[in-house]
Amino acid sequence: MGNRYFGTYETFKTPSQKEGGALMGSDNLVGDRYSIELEMEEGAHRAWVVNRFGKRIGFFGPGASRQLSLLRAQGLELVALLSYVGFEREGKAGSYFGECAVLAYHPAYEEAFSRFADGIGARLAEGVRPQIDLGEEGAQRIIESDGAWSPKQTLGAPRKQEGVMVMKQRRSFADKAVEQGRAGNPGCYAASILFIVAALGLVAFAVASCTGVL
Repeated sequence: MGNRYFGTYETFKTPSQKEGGALMGSDNLVGDRYSIELEMEEGAHRAWVVNRFGKRIGFFGPGASRQLSLLRAQGLELVALLSYVGFEREGKAGSYFGECAVLAYHPAYEEAFSRFADGIGARLAEGVRPQIDLGEEGAQRIIESDGAWSPKQTLGAPRKQEGVMVMKQRRSFADKAVEQGRAGNPGCYAASILFIVAALGLVAFAVASCTGVL
């Protein structure tokens, strides 16, 4: 059947500060699934990262965009999963960027690979970066397990670079509360919010006590 699977990590840039700021919000959580929209702009391929709310939040570089276009032309489905968000200082200003786990798979195995992507997203949300460059052997294991299999091999955290800060690389407690609300669990969501408010109250009380305000 030819190529059934491809996986890699790719960084993307944000087109403006607006999208960069949105990356830090609750509409873009580590582990979230994104679609990829492919376009030709001034004779060059451009692959846009689109969140679940239909908002374009960034684009991959020329090389990655061209490769993704070729994979789509081969009939493969494309999906991206947010793995981290960073900020790069540029003089007095700076810009946000992100990294995604990018998966391409044959639509004949949609159910298995969709389940596999969900598992990878869940691990990313916990701060784990699974190895996803798996080749045909890995593709076969995904298909045979109906997507339940996940690789044991992991990659290290993004390499630290001067002037670059990693802003998000796992889901916080607040992020998990937001996801509970998304999933339609208002009770869990409300309890999580109350816990956060209570925790903030304790911090404020401790600070006030230490400074002699109380």
